[in-house]
Amino acid sequence: MFQGSIVALITPFKNGRVDEKAYQAFVEWQIAEGTEGVVPCGTTGESATLSHDEHRRVVELCIEVAKGRVPVIAGTGSNSTAEAIDLTRHAKTAGADAALIVTPYYNKPTQEGLFQHYSAIHDAVDIPIIVYNIPGRSVVDMSVETMARLAKLPNIVGVKDATADLTRPIRTRLAIGPKFCQLSGEDGTALPFLAAGGVGCISVTANVAPRLCSEMQKAWRQGDIQTAMARQERLMPIHVALFCETNPAPAKFAASILGKCGTEVRLPLVELAPASQTTVRTAMTKTGLIN
Repeated sequence: MFQGSIVALITPFKNGRVDEKAYQAFVEWQIAEGTEGVVPCGTTGESATLSHDEHRRVVELCIEVAKGRVPVIAGTGSNSTAEAIDLTRHAKTAGADAALIVTPYYNKPTQEGLFQHYSAIHDAVDIPIIVYNIPGRSVVDMSVETMARLAKLPNIVGVKDATADLTRPIRTRLAIGPKFCQLSGEDGTALPFLAAGGVGCISVTANVAPRLCSEMQKAWRQGDIQTAMARQERLMPIHVALFCETNPAPAKFAASILGKCGTEVRLPLVELAPASQTTVRTAMTKTGLIN
C-alpha cells in the first residue's frame, strides 16, 4: 500500500504565517525528485503549533499538488481522541489517502487506553490508519501485543516505528504478518529496518535529499544491496546533523540553503544556533548536497 521514501514534510513559514507558495512548490519538487509519498502535518511539519485552520489548510494544499501522483498520508493525531477524529474526518473529506496518527502525548494512556483511542478513530472515519509510535516524544510506547490487537481492525494498516528498536519490526511481523505496512521513522536505521521486515521510511532527511533517499529505498527493493548501502553511507552525515537540535529546525535551515524555504520555526522551537548551522552545512557538503 505504502512503501519507499515518504517525506515528513516541513511547513514553511513567512512572517508568522504558512508560506503557501513555498509549501506547494516544495511538494512539487519532492515528487519530481522521486519521493514516493508525502506526509503533511506530522512532527516535522510542526503540527503541534499549527492552528486547526492552518492544519486543515496545509493538508488541502498538499493534496492539491499531489493530484494522486503519490499518496498523501495526513498527520491527524492528537492527545484528544475527539480532536483526532475531527482532523481525520477532514483529511478523509479533503482526499487524503491515509491518516498518520501519533500515540497520545502527555496523557500517558495505558495500553488499553491506546487501544480504545485508535479503535474510536477507526470506527468514526473510514480511512486507512498508520499508527505513529514515537516514545521519545509521546512518552508512551505501544507494545507489539497492542499493535497486534489493533491490526485486526480492517483500517489499521501499518505503523511508523520511531523506536529505533530493530527487534521491533521482526517481532511485529511475527505477531501480525507480512501484509502489515511497517515504515521506519528513523532515518539512521532506515536500511536495517528494511532488512528486519520494513517496506519504507517516513523520512526527515528526504526534505533535503529526496533523490538519494528514494534511490536507497528503490535499490533495496530491486535487490541491489550494494547500492542501497552506498546511498545510506553517503546519507549518514546528514541523518545525524538534522538532529543536532530539535527537529525540524535543522531541516528547515538545510532546506533554506537549498532555496526551498526560510528558516522560520514557531516557538517554543527556535532557529539554529551558529555552531549547529556549521554542523548542518558541513554534513550537506559531505553528502554532496552543496559544494
